[in-house]
Amino acid sequence: MTPSGLKAVVKEKILSVVLRSVKKKREWKVLIMDHPSMRILSSCCKMSDIVDEGITLVEDINKSREPIPSLEAIYLLSPVEKSVQALIHDFQGTPTFSYKAAHVFFINPCPEPLFKAMSKSRITKVIKTLKEINMAFLPYESQVYSLDGPQSFQYWFSPCRFFEKNKPIEMMAEQIATLCETLGEYPAIRYWKDHEDNFHLAHAVLAKLKAFKANEPSMGEGPDKARSQLLILDRSFDLVSPLLHELTYQAMAYDLLSLENDTYKYETTGISSSREKEALLDEDDELWMQLRHMHISDVSKKVTELLHTFCESKRLTTDKANIEDLSQILMKMPQYQKELDKYSTHLSLAENCTRHFKGTVEKLCSVEQDLAMGTDVDGEMIKEPIKIIMPVLLDPSVQAYDKIRIILLYMFLNHGVGEENLPRLIQHANIQQHSNIIDNLQYLGISPLLPQSGQLRPKRQVWLESTYQLSRWTPMLKDVMEDIIEDKLDKNLWGFVSDLAPTTSSQAAVPVVSDPVPTTSSQAAVPFMSDPVPSTSSQAAVPFMSDPVPTTSSQAAVSARIGHWKEKKPAAEYQTDARLIIYVLGGVSMSEMRCAYEVTRATKGKWEVVIGSSHILTPKRFLDDFQTFDHEGPAEA
Repeated sequence: MTPSGLKAVVKEKILSVVLRSVKKKREWKVLIMDHPSMRILSSCCKMSDIVDEGITLVEDINKSREPIPSLEAIYLLSPVEKSVQALIHDFQGTPTFSYKAAHVFFINPCPEPLFKAMSKSRITKVIKTLKEINMAFLPYESQVYSLDGPQSFQYWFSPCRFFEKNKPIEMMAEQIATLCETLGEYPAIRYWKDHEDNFHLAHAVLAKLKAFKANEPSMGEGPDKARSQLLILDRSFDLVSPLLHELTYQAMAYDLLSLENDTYKYETTGISSSREKEALLDEDDELWMQLRHMHISDVSKKVTELLHTFCESKRLTTDKANIEDLSQILMKMPQYQKELDKYSTHLSLAENCTRHFKGTVEKLCSVEQDLAMGTDVDGEMIKEPIKIIMPVLLDPSVQAYDKIRIILLYMFLNHGVGEENLPRLIQHANIQQHSNIIDNLQYLGISPLLPQSGQLRPKRQVWLESTYQLSRWTPMLKDVMEDIIEDKLDKNLWGFVSDLAPTTSSQAAVPVVSDPVPTTSSQAAVPFMSDPVPSTSSQAAVPFMSDPVPTTSSQAAVSARIGHWKEKKPAAEYQTDARLIIYVLGGVSMSEMRCAYEVTRATKGKWEVVIGSSHILTPKRFLDDFQTFDHEGPAEA
């Protein structure tokens, strides 16, 4: 059966292309990884999965390890200097090497200098396998991915990193291309024209995809594959969605509670004592999968209903659904501990979210929705927004970051504030120590001080499904997803860089002329409202991407030296539905992640929307990114 969902696809690729390809009966091996590859494997595989494939030990290549010369080693590595040198070092010892033999798998193409370093070392005497498996991304959820690079926000928008973009763009393009290759997609590529980096990244991805396609001609083949598209845009397209208090379960939990590494910690009360428990919120939890995109007002009711259904099916009795009641049941029926623990987790998590909401969040949501929509719950225009924000700014019980969220939404509604008004707002809110967050908007082309008019804004759809007054806003990306699927996306705002435009069921593929390289003069002062075609100036295009279809010598070398080792997959192994793959440069919000699932369900299997970014945003993380914008951080390794 063909695996479905990003995590399942990546897991199957690791097991089949890496572990099973070198597996032998009654022969154990050591698996050695670096940090990036460990992150990928940990996101989709359990230790039992690895052991079942003949792995007896998992090691970190950058830590001290005891040699085991009687066993062969599988290396799953990122092709970087530190990891490759550690690999070479394992086979420099005398009289014996650290391992009997080496099977080396790189998660993305190995640069020519590192390949030459390997070819000149003693590892050539024992290396049995050398492959590039093209899988340099994290499968965060079944339809969400991350490139695991939160520092990219600084590279794209911080003035301190303006001249350091070329290498990160190249790396990011390679990561996105490995995602497409893993999914078996060779999509048409489109980009939001407002930001020049979107154009350059789109062309860089196309170049990488062409190199992969040369080695794997079946990539992108299938009945509906010709309709698949890759969409590239940056965070300035919609600055509202990452700021709002979202009231769906997943987004609310990550916004209001201290969740680290997707883990929820809570206390349970037993018969005589309480103890702290931890629960991982991931797709192995079927209850989490069912609840995560539901409105918080529906979650508690749903958990209660499901708990009663479960208890009835097991002939258990419960008068009320709460954690104490579950503890009593568990004492009597310990065989159901795993199932009841899940209900206990989500009753606690939902109650915790609701408790925060009933504090200050409820009144914040009302103001935020009015500012985001520009209208109140009755559809009346907000004529004097200053009157609705001042009570929040003056309230000492409201946190500084929550006040900043209100001020930013107020600015977006008003297209900026007067030069005299901004200091007053900051003073009233008592957020002087965080004022640089607001100042740093200018680096996204958004001036907090200069009101602008006459800017073009993408036409919004009217979404009627929301029945909640405090959840009226719909992320702008949902409009874009719908327009692409219905083939209505404005070509003046979204350019093509691919050789072929995507086809519909009634037309053949048609050639597309790539858009000229855009250059910028002054950027728009209002988020997601820039001119449809960027204006020009004398600024030169980034050198390595000036050609619409750039290629590099290292790409050609990869094809020549390692291409014949690549695993050839017939087109039939890939899912044949059309995919819309979205990359948001600068972080993706959880409300936008939710929209990917909603739009996918609405197409009834005809499309799958896969969305991702350099990192997953929470409102706090989004503001933290702005906080350090004007600081020159440490250079990336």
